[in-house]
Parts: sequence; structure tokens; C-alpha cells
Amino acid sequence: MFVHVLADRSDKLSAVCAALERRFEVAGERLDVEAKLPHAPFAVVVRADLRAVENIAALKKRAPRLNRAGKRIFLVEEPSHVSISQAYALGATLVLSGTIDRTKLVAALTDPADPAASSGGTSGKNDAVEAAATAIASMFDAASFGAPVDVDGTREAGGKIADRIAEHGLSEWLTTVRRHHEGTYQHCLLVTGLAVDFGLSLGLRKTDLERLYTAAMFHDIGKARIPLAILDKPGRLDDEERALIETHPTAGYEVLKDLQNVSAEILDAVRHHHEYLDGSGYPDGLCAQSISDIVRILTIADIFGALIEHRYYKPTMSRQQAYDILCGMNGKLEKALVASFREVALSR
Repeated sequence: MFVHVLADRSDKLSAVCAALERRFEVAGERLDVEAKLPHAPFAVVVRADLRAVENIAALKKRAPRLNRAGKRIFLVEEPSHVSISQAYALGATLVLSGTIDRTKLVAALTDPADPAASSGGTSGKNDAVEAAATAIASMFDAASFGAPVDVDGTREAGGKIADRIAEHGLSEWLTTVRRHHEGTYQHCLLVTGLAVDFGLSLGLRKTDLERLYTAAMFHDIGKARIPLAILDKPGRLDDEERALIETHPTAGYEVLKDLQNVSAEILDAVRHHHEYLDGSGYPDGLCAQSISDIVRILTIADIFGALIEHRYYKPTMSRQQAYDILCGMNGKLEKALVASFREVALSR
């Protein structure tokens, strides 16, 4: 398998090539030289500072060929929402952040690609994944800088997820998302897919399903205001970090509240998706009668998604184990909805 490496400095280029050359046929080039990217390599690995305008311009110049590679892995050494958003905007299929881990990179390259990706291009089933990842990257980027959020684009991406799950099923979506995305982005994509499948299983009307998947796409937008070092911290958070994490629902509400095309139902879901029926949730300590149906549905999808997501520092929980935890949250979640969610949680 042929892997082409792109980097903005010679030392970065040498390090990545050295890490891969025992397993792959490897060639590389610096971004500041004339583009030599082959017509359609199996994979491209990019290691560059995505805060530098000249690096972004060089990658955009290579985009027509770059985007034909089945795997496009960007290595972001100083993780930030901005850098990760930029990577997905430039066509990344996977972003690995932090110190370069050879084992993890090789595993990502040897993991079987999606059929749509392996044939090159972004057509077919892969459209929904890339459209949704790009939309999430865009909204996190906008929230980080206080820029206008593309609400219609995010809603349209959610619709593509709904269409894909209706056609191919939930399990295929979960597998694809966990293969190509990490951390907060993976979580948003998983939760949206779970919410869509739950809504379909409940027989929601088209307009209600659209509200649900739009709320799911936006539910964690407030995390754009929280450092990735805390969001992706391995191990237990301390009290101060936990308190900061718990600000994300209100932060998300503040980002969206003045946008004319965001409905009251969506705002309610973004602010209250961590509320519980017994009043023990946050940020407002709502009780049963104050929690809307869309929030009750989204909360179940959110908890389940967090339990089954892939994190490099902990084993992945099985869907059966995650569903058992939901069933044990007595008084916090609506029993009838948890029972109905079984079909979603354990579907194959």
C-alpha cells in the first residue's frame, strides 16, 4: 500500500516517513515545494501547522488529488478546536491529535476503509459522513471565533445522516463514524445517528425528526468554548474541570440564542440535554414536567453515545453494557422511552 506524506518542515516529514516505511511504500513532499502528489494514493498523511495561512493554501492547491485518496489522516500536534475544524474542512477523514503515536497511526492506515472511500472520491454512502463532519467542524469553528453559525448547512447535514440510516441502518453508521472520527466530533456524529434511529423507531413525523436531528447536531456546540485538553482528558476530571465541562449547555445556548433560524425547541434541547426527571441534572435542575419530549429522547441518545464511543485510553463498552446502564438510571430517564430504545441499542 502506497502512502504519501505531506509536511510543512523537513524534520516533520522525515519523522512520519520513518514511522511508516517498515510497513508501507512511502513517499513524501514538503508543502512549500511544487506539488507531486500522485493521482490517487491509497492514503495521505498530513503533518502541518494548520494555523499557518501558507500551509492551508498549499493543501487547498492539492485538494483535487488529495481528496481522491481513500484515507486522509491529519496529524495535529497542538490540538485545538480550530486546528481540528480546519483539518476536516481540508478533507480529513481522520484527525489524530497530540503527540504522534506510530502504533495508532499504523492501525488507522491498516484498518479496512469504507467501500465508498476505498474506491476513491466522496460519492455514495460516504457523503453523509463527510458532510456531517464538515458541518460540525464549521459550527465549532464559528462558535470558537464568535462568527455566524451555518444553521441551514448543519440541518442539511443532519438530513443526510437521516437518509443514510434509513437506507443502511444504524450499525453501519456507528462503525463508520468510530473508524474515522475521534473525541467530541465522534460523539456528535454518534449521538445524531442514535437520535435519528430512535426517532425512526418511534415513528416520528418528518418535521419532528428534523427537529430531533438538528438538536442532536447542535447539542454539544458549547464544547467549542472548552479546551480539548479537558474534553479529551484520559482519566477522571477534577472538580474544577468538571465544573467547566458543565458550562457547555449554557455556552451552546448563548451561541445560538440570537440566531433567527434556530427554533425554541432546538435551544431548549441544547440547554437542557443534561437534565434528569428527578431534578438532579444541570444547568437548571429541571424536573419531569419541565423537560420536553425532544430533550427526553436526546438525553437517552447522548448518554448511550458517550458510553459506546471509542476512546484510545479506555476499552469500548458494548452496546448491551451501555443499555444496561441506561436501564439502571432509575428516576432519571423516562422508563417507557428507555424500553423503546432497546430496539435501537441492541440492533445489529
